Amino acid sequence: MSTEPGLQIASLYLDSPLGTIRIRGTTQAINEVHFLEDAEIELADNTAGPAFDLIVECRRQLLEYFKGNLKHFDIRVDQQGTGFQQKVWQQLSVIRYGDTISYLSLARQLGDQKVIRAAAAANGRNNIAIIIPCHRVIGSSGDLVGYAGGLWRKRWLIEHEKKFAHGVRTLF
Repeated sequence: MSTEPGLQIASLYLDSPLGTIRIRGTTQAINEVHFLEDAEIELADNTAGPAFDLIVECRRQLLEYFKGNLKHFDIRVDQQGTGFQQKVWQQLSVIRYGDTISYLSLARQLGDQKVIRAAAAANGRNNIAIIIPCHRVIGSSGDLVGYAGGLWRKRWLIEHEKKFAHGVRTLF
């Protein structure tokens, strides 16, 4: 996490259809959107300081996403990584809502299909789930592979987006 000395970090928890999500950030950017397993869940939000306003806005946008009302996030994000990882995360951010691409396509978009393993590894190091949509990258065969939050969550996210991207809504 890129934090300057004295920069406040705030966090809160969101109860989502996919379980508890921890959101962390500063006054300047969101640094983490992370699915938690039961053993990781802490007891209270850190609501102190001005960084909390950005975290609350991130939670609001995620709630709208889960309702199917938000397809593009408008929130500042920042995570530490190598130049290559930053390039991969930027490329993930341009995958359209409701679409998927293969790891091979991702590598080709980065300019060299030989970087497929490095691109997959960078994808797996993304700390800002959903907002930087690493779940939209699948295997060349169309199989769901490699998702830190669990493949069941990846499947849910892809199906959720496809449902709302094409105007199909359920009544309940």
